Amino acid sequence: MDIYASDEEKGEDIKRWWREHGSSVAVGILLGVLMLLGGRYWLGYQQSVAEKASAHYQQLRTLISAEQMVEADDKIQQLFGEFSSTPYAVFAAFEMANLTLASHDISSAKSYLQWVVDNAKLSAHTDIARLRLGQLLLDESQFDQALALTNQTDLESFISLFAELRGDIYSAQGQTSEARAAYQNAVLKLSQGEPRQILLQVKLNDLAGSNDG
Repeated sequence: MDIYASDEEKGEDIKRWWREHGSSVAVGILLGVLMLLGGRYWLGYQQSVAEKASAHYQQLRTLISAEQMVEADDKIQQLFGEFSSTPYAVFAAFEMANLTLASHDISSAKSYLQWVVDNAKLSAHTDIARLRLGQLLLDESQFDQALALTNQTDLESFISLFAELRGDIYSAQGQTSEARAAYQNAVLKLSQGEPRQILLQVKLNDLAGSNDG
């Protein structure tokens, strides 16, 4: 805009600019308001979902404590169906996995752990489920399936645990060289002074002098 123009000319320039760009400005303002309102609504909705999921999880624990397992199963299915995106559904799956495992219902325990692997949002939850599932598969001598689970972590804190599980799988198969390498890798991934070093060293000692089957 010409700084030397008269007030009337400046007014005409403003009117002309508004005719050309006013719609875009109005739309931009409207979108900004909608985004702000939408963000607030989303945060409120997420909080509401989390509160409802927490209530259902507490009800599940109460049913488990009362040994009302039919009702508990209905409650966890509701958590899986309506609140699968919340950590409370994951907590419930872990709790049911532990309970069914204690009851020697290995099939159900694996099913709950697999649900966590397939649905958990946090990598740590997924890796915990993979570790437990891998150990159950090892106990059933399903070596290939168990081994496949040990190569899927991206979290540094789980690398040693998965390497140890891989060593256990190879050891159970009589593959001593592969087991030794896995245990050694597990040791290397530990921080100095961690208690698991002792256990891993015992496993390495047990392999000493062994030959591949």
